[in-house]
Amino acid sequence: MTYFDELETRDHEARAKALASDLPAALQRARTAPALARLLREVEPDQVRDRVALARLPVIRKAELSEAQKKSPPFGGYATRRASEFDHIFQSPGPIYEPGRRDQDWWRLGRFLHASGVGRGDIVQNCFGYHLTPAGMMFESGARAVDAAVLPAGTGQTELQVRAAVDIGTTCYAGTPDFLKVILDRADEMGETLSLTKAVVGGGALFPSLRQAYADRGIVTRQCYATADLGNIAYESDALDGMIVDEGVIVEIVRPGTGDPVPDGEVGEVLVTTLNPDYPLIRFATGDLSAVLPGDSPCGRTNMRIKGWMGRADQTTKIKGMFVRPEQVAALVSRHPEIARARVIADREGEMDVLTVQLESPADSGDAYAASVADTLKMKGRVQIVPPGSLPNDGKVIEDRRSYD
Repeated sequence: MTYFDELETRDHEARAKALASDLPAALQRARTAPALARLLREVEPDQVRDRVALARLPVIRKAELSEAQKKSPPFGGYATRRASEFDHIFQSPGPIYEPGRRDQDWWRLGRFLHASGVGRGDIVQNCFGYHLTPAGMMFESGARAVDAAVLPAGTGQTELQVRAAVDIGTTCYAGTPDFLKVILDRADEMGETLSLTKAVVGGGALFPSLRQAYADRGIVTRQCYATADLGNIAYESDALDGMIVDEGVIVEIVRPGTGDPVPDGEVGEVLVTTLNPDYPLIRFATGDLSAVLPGDSPCGRTNMRIKGWMGRADQTTKIKGMFVRPEQVAALVSRHPEIARARVIADREGEMDVLTVQLESPADSGDAYAASVADTLKMKGRVQIVPPGSLPNDGKVIEDRRSYD
């Protein structure tokens, strides 16, 4: 087995030593961006050399980034370069603007493609969009990093996609998981046989049945977890045992609505710190749920592994006409050190909303927490005491059980 570089197989001591050097340097560079300079003004970069220290820094949420961009377009003061110094400026839904550069595999997708067996001799049919959003350029940059050729196919035009795949002999598909099936079905209708043997996918869920359907056609499919803001976050290898965190980012799993790390194995929100010197987002909240997997990947790569996408962390729900947010649930827990975890449940009785708050606590009854519930959630509700460790490990702090059928 070959690896993209020696970073993938470092022992844990070497990775920790590198983090102790890379993290202060990244924070020092980040403070040259106006918005980050304000956010980190009381932070001494030399004192932030490990994950424990990193966890004390503020969280950046996409809503904050969006508001900052409205006030100071296009990047809201979060980039260390002027807009004219980047090679690309992209617009994602929101709108949110992201920078991009052509050099040095800027989004770090090359590591994922290499782990998927893509390299010299392959022709990648890149079906990610090239219009406004960065996904197309992200995967093209990754293909260049592994010396693969690219057909910049973009989205749609299924018959033309089939015709090009046949004529050119593309060997690898890049795109969302389900669009490949559309192309394959159209090829069947046209009586054409494609040369695809590999697929690198992202931007949606790769369901096991779909992966197997592609495998039945001789196509090996691997997926990555990447975003327009952060580039590659984690990726699959041939081990198919979780997703390996990319070497260019630091991933934390925290309790939704907070910046507090959860124990390994517990589901929480994914926070990412990127070491990208041009766009150094610090503790950026993805809004996605995942969990840390123990141990190293059987493929030999030694970085942290996560389970992959497990849902959304933004569980804001309107109950009795009032919004309840994860941050409020976190505030409730912080008031009482003996509470391990909490879960707010929205339900209906007759035609009325009902609020129930379940608390993992050694207390005998919920009466002692009634005032805190009313104060933090801005409404009264039932309080149920449940045994420590009994709430589901699914990352939910707000559960909506109401039927909308």
